[in-house]
Amino acid sequence: MKQFTSKILTLVFLFSSFILTAQISHGTVQEGLTIESKILHKTVRYTIYLPYDYNTSNRYYPVVYLLHGYTDNDMGWTQFGEANHIADEGIAKGDFPPMILVTPDAGVSWYINNYNGSVRYEDFFFKEFIPYIESHYRIRAEKQFRAVSGLSMGGYGSLVYVMKHPDMFAACAGLSAAVRTDKQYLSLSSARWAHTEAILYGPGLEGKARLNKSLRTNDPLYLVKTGDPALLKKVKYYLDCGDHDYFTLGNSELHILMTQRHIPHEFISRPGRHSWEYWRSGLPNALKFIGKVFTR
Repeated sequence: MKQFTSKILTLVFLFSSFILTAQISHGTVQEGLTIESKILHKTVRYTIYLPYDYNTSNRYYPVVYLLHGYTDNDMGWTQFGEANHIADEGIAKGDFPPMILVTPDAGVSWYINNYNGSVRYEDFFFKEFIPYIESHYRIRAEKQFRAVSGLSMGGYGSLVYVMKHPDMFAACAGLSAAVRTDKQYLSLSSARWAHTEAILYGPGLEGKARLNKSLRTNDPLYLVKTGDPALLKKVKYYLDCGDHDYFTLGNSELHILMTQRHIPHEFISRPGRHSWEYWRSGLPNALKFIGKVFTR
């Protein structure tokens, strides 16, 4: 009898899952879209996810700028991260409201203006990209309905953006955000610095010379240490970093600093590494966190 009951319950569960899957309405993904940037002097590509009812309604939607990681591009979040499927399911289940997700291609800019102004990605993002997106799509172009999230380099960019522009965003969700401690910056090899950090903060830097104004201006730890808590509190923060991730130290220190400065935030450290498996499993809760902010 117990085995029969167990089989019945299993069938009910499978049938319920099938019904839910069948009822999920799918949004649309548009890749290969472009914007001409006068600031960057080039064409910038972006990918956008529009919720299931975008083409059949007249409603305006909240937006999440979903930033990709280092060496990836605007298509990574949908092609590897399955962000569109995660959004479809979350919307169908009522975990968060219908929302637009948009990912610009940032190359290896780390989303910032670099030390000599030769790459001004932050200026492009705020002066050209956001205005373009929010004038070409039905988006509620207000702070309350605008959020930013990202993985690794994109998580770093998300934190930098909300800490420097707290009046622009309601929420930030960083997944494995590439936050480094001073010790980690100082321990980078000269070859690594020349390959990656030199274009951002300046070439040929060694020792404490690396911790210059350009780096500090874009260092989430320093921005929390020196920033006005009243301004930083204007944003809702969500941090999620795996316990076997290189960036665990930086995220943990950020959590401690935010706690010490009484800046409300959620901090999660789950078993996992710096991988798509971790980011795919983390995105549903990140969007759920943002969705709660959107719905107040």
